[in-house]
Amino acid sequence: MRFEHPATFNPIDQLKVVGRPTSRIEGPLKTTGTAPYAYERHDVVTEQAYGYVVGSAIGKGRINAIDLAAAKAAPGVLAIVTAGNAGKLDKAERNPAPLLGGPEIAHYHQAVAVVVAETFEQARAAAQLVRVDYAPGDGRFDLAASRDKAFTPDPKIGGPADTAVGDFAATFAAAPVQLDATYTTPDQGHAMIEPHASIAAWEGDGLTVWTSNQMIAWGATDLAKTLGIPKENVRLISPYIGGGFGGKLFLRADVLLAALGARAAARPVKVALQRPLMFNNTTHRPATIQRIRIGADRDGKISAIGHESWSGNVKDGEPEVTVNQTRLLYAGANRMTAMRLSELDLAEGNAMRAPGEASGMMALEIAIDELAEKFGMDPIELRIKNDTQVDPEHPERPFSKRQLVECLREGATRFGWSRRNPQTGKVRDGRFLVGFGVAAAFRNNLLTKSAARVRLDRDGRVTVETDMTDIGTGSYTIIGQTAAEMMGVPLDKVVVRLGDSDFPVSCGSGGQWGGNNSTAGVYAACVKLREAIAQKLGFNSAEAVFADDVVRSGNRSVALAQAAGNDGITAEDAIEYGDLAKTYQQSTFGAHFVEVGVDADTAEVRVRRMLAVCAAGRILNPTAARSQVIGAMTMGVGAALMEDLVVDKRHGFFVNHDLAGYEVPVHADIPHQDMFFLDETDPMSSPMKAKGVAELGICGVAAAVANAVYNATGVRVRDYPITLDKLLDRMPDAA
Repeated sequence: MRFEHPATFNPIDQLKVVGRPTSRIEGPLKTTGTAPYAYERHDVVTEQAYGYVVGSAIGKGRINAIDLAAAKAAPGVLAIVTAGNAGKLDKAERNPAPLLGGPEIAHYHQAVAVVVAETFEQARAAAQLVRVDYAPGDGRFDLAASRDKAFTPDPKIGGPADTAVGDFAATFAAAPVQLDATYTTPDQGHAMIEPHASIAAWEGDGLTVWTSNQMIAWGATDLAKTLGIPKENVRLISPYIGGGFGGKLFLRADVLLAALGARAAARPVKVALQRPLMFNNTTHRPATIQRIRIGADRDGKISAIGHESWSGNVKDGEPEVTVNQTRLLYAGANRMTAMRLSELDLAEGNAMRAPGEASGMMALEIAIDELAEKFGMDPIELRIKNDTQVDPEHPERPFSKRQLVECLREGATRFGWSRRNPQTGKVRDGRFLVGFGVAAAFRNNLLTKSAARVRLDRDGRVTVETDMTDIGTGSYTIIGQTAAEMMGVPLDKVVVRLGDSDFPVSCGSGGQWGGNNSTAGVYAACVKLREAIAQKLGFNSAEAVFADDVVRSGNRSVALAQAAGNDGITAEDAIEYGDLAKTYQQSTFGAHFVEVGVDADTAEVRVRRMLAVCAAGRILNPTAARSQVIGAMTMGVGAALMEDLVVDKRHGFFVNHDLAGYEVPVHADIPHQDMFFLDETDPMSSPMKAKGVAELGICGVAAAVANAVYNATGVRVRDYPITLDKLLDRMPDAA
């Protein structure tokens, strides 16, 4: 099915199942511990051996030699794989650095060996006996020190590195009110609970991997290329994933080393990356330096806005696209954005929840507050004054739906923004200085092809198969709701099967594109199935009504089970998109409100309450969507107050590479959260009229916290995270 025209009324609009708050259909499996996650698949193959990964102990250089003698002689050892005996390995385009290092070392904890043994303990003990002789080299580990050597990249995503409209430099220089400020964000880690983990088994030339991966088709393609085998010989299975946040979008070392270990040991092998390797071996959100300049007229209208960003990555890596929201969020006739990339020898920087916007809005939304302060204007009113209903860089392109102003106003009312004291450091509650903060939320709506297969069986049950994944986002449920709505059956008569490369290729989970596109693919397959059923029964498919387990046309009514017959009926299709996304700018919007208390004596920050108001198209399942937003809000608090992968700039590794040193928010840090969805459908987006929301929830949160801290204390922190050492010596005297 090709989606080329705005969606009109269709079966989804009945909203009998879609749009209803629905508990996740896989919830009982997860709450009883019976959901089959990758590393626990004891049911799929027997005699599973264990692999333990040896990571590089240097951040840059070469391996002179590896002594495996002691490790090979250790109890239970079946095989040891290194670059020297792995055979020829290619490198997939989505992996800028080789997943198995040697002799060259690209970054600290790059895998250099996997030890396979009968038990995990034996593999771990033997791995400690592997002796590697390194020749350390001079690495580049400091973004600030490498800034002068940054170059203009050619990003694969996010548009061009540089954009310009009008005459930014001259207009900014002439503006009566100017802001010129630099902000920094640190490296951050995904820190998902389930590590990267896989079980690999060979049967002849065929390889099956049970893994934790967000993008099944990407993973199968890249594994086949890396191993140099036909793609049809690789099967990836990933029905349940214990968190991803973008860190499991791509092929990682656990998958490759499990496959190599299984081939060497002639046994199925399971590999889980140790927690330290989750930080130094896999991907992370890269640090940024961002300079924002805004010029405005005396009435608060922006006349010039410029956003420059510097980030670092391994050779052939991508920049962090932190300027994307600035290209679209606020009006202004004269504009400039620029991204620069430094080549660093740290682990790969790549997608982490809302890549680009999450970091970019940490800076932009403080800058907007700082500009409002220069005018003595309420920061909400400044944002409203500079709203735009068209793409500022391409004014001929209107937004398909843009309710940013409505989000801000609704949020202000619900949050009690009118109680905010615009004078900083003036509100106390016991020992706490209290402040309010606000920030806009923005994230683009991305469209991508997605396919599904739907089958109606003789019992009237509908089965959906697609390689779409569920990373805790509720994919099982919204896909089930879509099929139930389309086929006129209750949700408990729908079976959803996900995460298998033998199924039709979906959009996968990432970039908040999963919900809208995967359900649109199911919609397309169901349309084809409805047509096949109608044709079989001699009905006019345009007039056929599917409801209450039957299909009706005129005065005829046939039970779906009867229509299916003994053999059942199967249909497969995909959603593909025309040029609507080129004609209309499709984005999601929101507003975040935060109240903090800052201890007047210690400068410790406590989040007291949070509110998000979101406009993100049709909300397919309010229960799941709400959970996604409040989870993202919690991650935003972590980014604001504590998350910081500290780089050892001498040796090139993240020092705090475990969950003891890398702090993330816990329940006690987030006492009260609320969120609200504006009523919205977007017919330009898909037949579902939905958009994404899972990443919108983090965009702007950190800035709202920072702005609340400023309102409470009068201390403006531009370098994240906002730790008490950045506040203590600047606290107001009255404190």
